[in-house]
Amino acid sequence: MILLLNKNSLFSTFGVNCFNDLDLAINNMAPSMVDYYLSDLSNGVDNSYLNKRNIQSSINIGDFSLYLDYDEEIYLEFLQQSNEAFETASLW
Repeated sequence: MILLLNKNSLFSTFGVNCFNDLDLAINNMAPSMVDYYLSDLSNGVDNSYLNKRNIQSSINIGDFSLYLDYDEEIYLEFLQQSNEAFETASLW
């Protein structure tokens, strides 16, 4: 799933001024906090289309990826884990 994020909300959440500073801020945080903040930013946002040829820069964080395109828009891509992967088969 790919979502278009509000840059101001993203930057204020991580206390940075630009996309390049975001990588350093994320690396200095606990992974669980980064997951929480990115999940929180993605709530209420609809799916978007991202032409991956227009990606200027990217940051990969576990199941999340942040992309900066040439139009200075920031996208969040995350993998949705299905519940089926955690279910075990029946013995009967």
